[in-house]
Amino acid sequence: MSKRLMTGLYWFLALEFALGAVTKYWTGDTIFSSAYSTKFVEWGYPSRMRFVVGALEGVAAILLVIPRRRTRFLGAATLMFVLTGAVTTHIVNHDPAVESWAAPAHLVIMGILALANWPADWRDLLRPDTLPTPRTPHRTH
Repeated sequence: MSKRLMTGLYWFLALEFALGAVTKYWTGDTIFSSAYSTKFVEWGYPSRMRFVVGALEGVAAILLVIPRRRTRFLGAATLMFVLTGAVTTHIVNHDPAVESWAAPAHLVIMGILALANWPADWRDLLRPDTLPTPRTPHRTH
C-alpha cells in the first residue's frame, strides 16, 4: 500500500476519533446520536465516564497522525482498549447491530494497525527517542 494512502487512512481514522472525542464532551444530542451523558448512564456507567473515554479517544487520535511507529502503535493500542470496552458494553446491553457495528469494525482496524506498528522490542516503547547520528562520508586515501 502506498505511503500516501496509509497516511490518509491514519488521518481519516484520527479525525473520526477526534470527532468522537468531541461528542463525548458535548452536553446535548449530536447529529450522530443522542447525548452521551444519557447514553453512558443507560449503559450502566456514571455520566462523567464519557470524559475519560473522550480524553482517551482524543489523545489516541493525535498519536495516530504522528508519523512514527511508536506513537501510532500507542494510539492504536489505546483505541483497542477503548473499543474493547465499547464492544463489550454493546453486547452486555443487547444494543441493536445498527447502533453497534462501528465499534467491532474499528476494533479490527485498530488491531491491524497495532500489529503493523508493533515495536521490534517492547522496551522500545519505554526508551527515549534518539535521533540518528549523521554519517560522515568514508574517505579513501
